[in-house]
Amino acid sequence: MDTDQHAVRNKLLRSLSPADFEILRPAMRVVKFDVHEVIERPDTTIERVIFFETGLASIIGHLSNGKSIEVGLTGREGMTGSAVILGNARTAHRTLVQVSGYGIALPSATVVDAMRSSDTIRDIFLTYIHTLLVQTASTVIANGLSRLDKRLARWLLMLHDRIDGATVAMTHEFLAVVLGVRRPGVTVALHILEGKGLIRASRGQITIINRQGLEIEAGGSYGRAETEYHRLMAEILEKQVS
Repeated sequence: MDTDQHAVRNKLLRSLSPADFEILRPAMRVVKFDVHEVIERPDTTIERVIFFETGLASIIGHLSNGKSIEVGLTGREGMTGSAVILGNARTAHRTLVQVSGYGIALPSATVVDAMRSSDTIRDIFLTYIHTLLVQTASTVIANGLSRLDKRLARWLLMLHDRIDGATVAMTHEFLAVVLGVRRPGVTVALHILEGKGLIRASRGQITIINRQGLEIEAGGSYGRAETEYHRLMAEILEKQVS
């Protein structure tokens, strides 16, 4: 995989000025990720930051009683290592690959040094962290106020934003972790969406067949974080042109 800026698919790396990209390029390494691979562990030093080219990962929060739920989702629109960007070496959460793929890895120390040497690199990475926080807030609102089938519709839309095509391998067990519910609840929610002709679920795969219908089904829980991301990224590109 080429690390030429015109060839990369990660939107953050593409948004960097050519000069900023060249600051990071010498330390870039292309890496492959498998499903359920753990990228970050709680209370463990974050050695590298990942910019996904394909595939995506969930940021999973845990309670002391062992229960867990997804608190964030990142793919080629962003990066892992949010704690590093905010000046910390460790995170309280686990980052787990949902969809296998490739990414560009950078040592955490390289990212920190680059942010110190370039205000524009720092601003772009911090802008992404802001959008991730908006996404997390939207997840909290959806989890607290929306029915499970609507939460699932929102999550599938977020997934669709970050993958190629409309079909993804996804087990009921992993969806239960992501949504913080028991597996039977996931089964019921999938049947509801499938019964409305929005998705097709079979043998560990989910295919989105009516995206517009999913957006309606999500009932307003989807869109705020995505709009904020696109607005801020457009502002970054506008500043570079001017």
